[in-house]
Amino acid sequence: MSALMLTLLAPLIGGVALILTRAPGPAGWLNLGVSALTFGGAIWLALSVGLQGSLEGAGFRVDAFNVYLVVLTAFVGMTTSIFSRPYMRHVCASGRISTGSLRIYHGMYQAFMLTMLVALTTDNLGVLWVAVEGATLATVLLVSLYRTPEAVEAAWKYFILCGVGIALALFGTVLTYFASQHVVQDPDAGLTWSVLYANAHALDPTVMRIAFVFLLVGYGTKVGLVPMHQWLPDAHSEGPTPMSAVLSGLLLNVALYAVVRLKMLVDGSLAETATPHLAGSLLMGFGLVSFVVAGLFLHRQRDIKRMFSYSSIEHMGLMTFAFGLGGPLATFGALLHMLVHSLTKSAIFVTVGHATHIAGTQAIDRIRGLIRTQPAVGWSLLIGVTAIAGFPPFGVFTSEFLLLTATMQSYPWLTVVLLSGLVVAFAGLFRHLHPMVYGTAPEGQQPVQANMLPVLLHLGLVLWLGLAIPSFLAAWLDSATQLITGSHLL
Repeated sequence: MSALMLTLLAPLIGGVALILTRAPGPAGWLNLGVSALTFGGAIWLALSVGLQGSLEGAGFRVDAFNVYLVVLTAFVGMTTSIFSRPYMRHVCASGRISTGSLRIYHGMYQAFMLTMLVALTTDNLGVLWVAVEGATLATVLLVSLYRTPEAVEAAWKYFILCGVGIALALFGTVLTYFASQHVVQDPDAGLTWSVLYANAHALDPTVMRIAFVFLLVGYGTKVGLVPMHQWLPDAHSEGPTPMSAVLSGLLLNVALYAVVRLKMLVDGSLAETATPHLAGSLLMGFGLVSFVVAGLFLHRQRDIKRMFSYSSIEHMGLMTFAFGLGGPLATFGALLHMLVHSLTKSAIFVTVGHATHIAGTQAIDRIRGLIRTQPAVGWSLLIGVTAIAGFPPFGVFTSEFLLLTATMQSYPWLTVVLLSGLVVAFAGLFRHLHPMVYGTAPEGQQPVQANMLPVLLHLGLVLWLGLAIPSFLAAWLDSATQLITGSHLL
């Protein structure tokens, strides 16, 4: 478990050091160094799981499902810290935040990474709940960093809505513990996921039905599922852009991961009842509604970060629908979509950060002519939106094709709904994109110092995954698929 300790201790110690660091320059470099160390620990952890299988001990469990999300989280955290160092220095130099607020930003960034990594690796449902709540508290401070009335309002909305949601998830967790007391002999193991999973068939189905409803609504609030999504667009639009990249690319994945883990328990409990697919049906319903509603709302947006936050809701709805659909093909596609969406959306938010600095605003109708003012930013935004819209040969097309194929096999009539939703979302994105990229640049608009390395890395990986999924990654995702569904795809 040394690799896991390195992965968790790096952001813990680094976050404390960043809070205490006085100078803004070293804080940015320290944040980057801690993120790189965390990513190194995640790679070491992945190699250990590949050689030994699942790792368990000291209240933690790492298997094929969560280890790939650990690596993804650490990688996106590292690349976003590459972007955030010069970006946040620019924000500080412009007078929007003080050097003290900059230290808070870097410290809370690592606290956020720590809570997500703990949520992914813990074997205890109670610790999972605490870690997700910790992620909320860390990101509330990041959302309100600019201290404008709009930012403070967005932070309060985020805190209250997610606080209510996480309270419902707590009640669902308590009900799960109640169900375990009639099955698990050791009361201390009543919230241990691996023990519950081994005894899922004996858990009371009535209690687990009720528990899952609370858990789905609770953690679904963090996923951004409609109608519990209202916090997400405000949090994206008012917080720092690097926070938007990790919030959309990582936190939503962690919340969905929690839902899927709990669905596995409920599926085992209801296997011999008259409604064995209740959890899957609920996920399909919430996912489909979120997918359709978010696609329609893309057309009404006037703020570029709010627009891409609705794009995140759309894609999280699609993933939720796929996990609810179940089966090896849909699950494999959903796991791949979690990966490519995180990489693509975080790259888009990095580009959006530079675009808003060029234009001096987040208003879509005032961002014009990016490709003329700064071609690297304009082309990156164009390619990023093309990728997230599901155009070949990018990886989002591959994952969406798998999901459509799985839907066609199980519920052919829903394929029309999914295709229609994709077309609506495509239209909503590109009707705003064209003038931002190709429109006439305002007089006096100047390029800015832009760090495009994270964008190149992310979009390059997404392109690679669209052309050919490496054999090791395919085997990795297939192992996770087998863990979730009980069957291999490959």
